[in-house]
Amino acid sequence: MVSFAAQLRQELSQRNSAYAKARDLPHESSYGELPVTVYEPYSDGKRHGNFFAASYRAILKQVQWKKRLEKAHTQSARSLPRTDRSWKELDSCMSSDALLMNIFCHPRTLKSSGVNSILGSESTVSPKFGFPARVPLGNGRTDRTEVDMKLGELLIESKLTEADFQTQTAEIVESYRDLKAVFEYHRLPRAGGRFVSYQLIRNVLAAHALKLSFCVLLDARRPDLIEGWYLIMSCVKISELRTRCKVLTWQELAEALTLDLQTFLDLKYGIVPAGCNASKFAGPEL
Repeated sequence: MVSFAAQLRQELSQRNSAYAKARDLPHESSYGELPVTVYEPYSDGKRHGNFFAASYRAILKQVQWKKRLEKAHTQSARSLPRTDRSWKELDSCMSSDALLMNIFCHPRTLKSSGVNSILGSESTVSPKFGFPARVPLGNGRTDRTEVDMKLGELLIESKLTEADFQTQTAEIVESYRDLKAVFEYHRLPRAGGRFVSYQLIRNVLAAHALKLSFCVLLDARRPDLIEGWYLIMSCVKISELRTRCKVLTWQELAEALTLDLQTFLDLKYGIVPAGCNASKFAGPEL
């Protein structure tokens, strides 16, 4: 049986291949049975095929946002053609971080009352990508992992084609200071002795420690991830904390975005508001 993640990767592979070729965008394809489109910046440095034009212009103006573009692609040496420029993680059409930045770096996204209503945020806040949550450990130290985005009082973890929320050893998970205070510890799911959905466990603990809200932003075509989310939430003991945690799909968020950005998400990702059908073709130039 083909997994939901594999189905989505197949769709994005085909969609981005057509999208890049129709626009003659600088790009390459990865090696392997399922080619992944990776985009390069234009020679003028002002445009990038993996990003909506207005979002990319905004990214280049913000030092911390621009720095995010430099995350190295960890599998490039064995899966991508060699070029004069080293490949970056956000060059990939499968990157959930790139999708997140395409939406939230768009100048009009956080000016939308609909977006702010959905997220419970304010139009005056600025996104912080790769936020160091520093979740407390039992030994008095904090961990060094990052949350994909902080938006005011909200932490956001984004997912697209990732297989799961990662598994982790019991030794690591049990090292968190508030684990047993926050969760019904013995109900947390495990597989082969490892804790399942480690990223969710860690980020709920971050929301608890920082007194923030937490949202998982994922694709409606990933019911497996949605199921994983509800399984972890069912183990949270603190009712007030549960009310600060939610799940949101890209499709639900798309309903509140500008029409030009909706078109981009449709053509490149097949993400459309509920009740709409995604386009089957690469479509016109954006």
